[in-house]
Amino acid sequence: MNVPRIKVVVVGGGTAGWMTASALAHILPSICSVVLVESEAIGIVGVGEATLPHIRAFNERLGIDERDFLRATFATYKLGIEFVDWARIGDRYMHPFGSSGRGVGGVGFHHFWNRARQLGLDAGHYGDYSISVAMGRRNRFAPPAPASSGDGLGAYNYAYQFDASCFAAYLRRIAEKSGVSRIEGRIVTVSQDGTSGDIRAVKLEDRREVTGDLFIDASGFRSLLLGETLGEPFDDWSHWLPCDRAVAMPCATTGPLSPFTSAIAMEAGWRWRIPLQHRTGNGYVHSSAFVDEQTAMDRLVAAVEGPALASPRTLRFKAGRRQRSWVRNCIAIGLSSGFLEPLESTSIYLIQVAITALLELFPQQAISKEVRDEFNDLMGVEYDRVRDFLILHYHATERRDTPFWNYVGNMPIPDSLAEKIALFEARGRVEPYARGLFLEPSWLAVYLGQNVVPRDYDRRADGMPAAGLVAALARMRDEISVAVERMPHHADSLQ
Repeated sequence: MNVPRIKVVVVGGGTAGWMTASALAHILPSICSVVLVESEAIGIVGVGEATLPHIRAFNERLGIDERDFLRATFATYKLGIEFVDWARIGDRYMHPFGSSGRGVGGVGFHHFWNRARQLGLDAGHYGDYSISVAMGRRNRFAPPAPASSGDGLGAYNYAYQFDASCFAAYLRRIAEKSGVSRIEGRIVTVSQDGTSGDIRAVKLEDRREVTGDLFIDASGFRSLLLGETLGEPFDDWSHWLPCDRAVAMPCATTGPLSPFTSAIAMEAGWRWRIPLQHRTGNGYVHSSAFVDEQTAMDRLVAAVEGPALASPRTLRFKAGRRQRSWVRNCIAIGLSSGFLEPLESTSIYLIQVAITALLELFPQQAISKEVRDEFNDLMGVEYDRVRDFLILHYHATERRDTPFWNYVGNMPIPDSLAEKIALFEARGRVEPYARGLFLEPSWLAVYLGQNVVPRDYDRRADGMPAAGLVAALARMRDEISVAVERMPHHADSLQ
């Protein structure tokens, strides 16, 4: 018996829309047909240029050749995120895509490092034991060898920094080759079934109607389907994440091509620096309650490294998420579902994890409540985990030099995060969880990078004599230094 294909209508292009369309068409061609509706008159946000390593799995699943992708999107490699002036002015650390050091006998490396520190031994910085950090400091890059995946010193990963508008165009070509139909036009009304409340069709300015069985809301901050049409409530998290504006401006690159993204603390937020092959992306993410738009723009223009390549533009947003991402026959993916500022480059990851869940839960005909509930539970956990991790960066600061930093340093935080911090401060234990982004190496990098150091450590670390501990730490640093010196410079690796 032939089951008719489900017609999927993707509302909105950009990264979220074209990632969704290309994945559905490539992976489920016999299950669904895909139509994407977008208007060239509506621009995309287009500043989400930094990613997490998960994007590589997405590209591989679509059969994307890495070299072709790098050329088409002006991409560079990314080993992690550098944080400047966050805990204190003058501090600098990196959240690398990989582990640090090498544990012994089931005891994490950070316990040995903390023991050495408490004994007054030459322990250095925690980041000194990360090969990703060493590569970043020296602007070197080489892909990890498969054999190194289990080695505490060689275990690292990488992501990309790319031009988001080029990525959307690149995915569009892939999607259309896979059978996606694109319809140009601005949506003026959305019609619903009078009985079920399901979305039935979207109507365009020229009176064309696009009907469908399943609708993907990739309309960005507007949330045309989920928010405006279906009225799904929005949970506002701006009391924990007060930044609600970003001024963005590209400039010419004047220094070495860095294999990492930088997040540099400013008086009322932070500034991103994202080096691409053809330019450097810059932006000042800030809170309008603590700095006015013109001052923020002036601060960004004064801080960038080279000549501006475009005029600054301002983006407005609010941190939070819709209570549910899948309502009736509508699934919100990307900014229409929620927004968490780009501090840890999570926007494209949240798009990707939603697409993965949709592929795994894709309905046959009728959409069951159980499927919707599972999707919403999964996405809720993802957003909540990222939220807590971002709040940690702001709250774990010793800065009180501006009203903004005084506020975030003293603000009440979610109980879920307060419990994590208390556990780590007491014993150096990172609360484990099975679902959600950011595992132990990420929490350790930010905790220790921002001077949240445990009062105690795993006592099994006392089994190593002090002299042996000093020698082991020195040996790890030397191994990393030798390995990194053999690697090509980042710019050369891109050739």
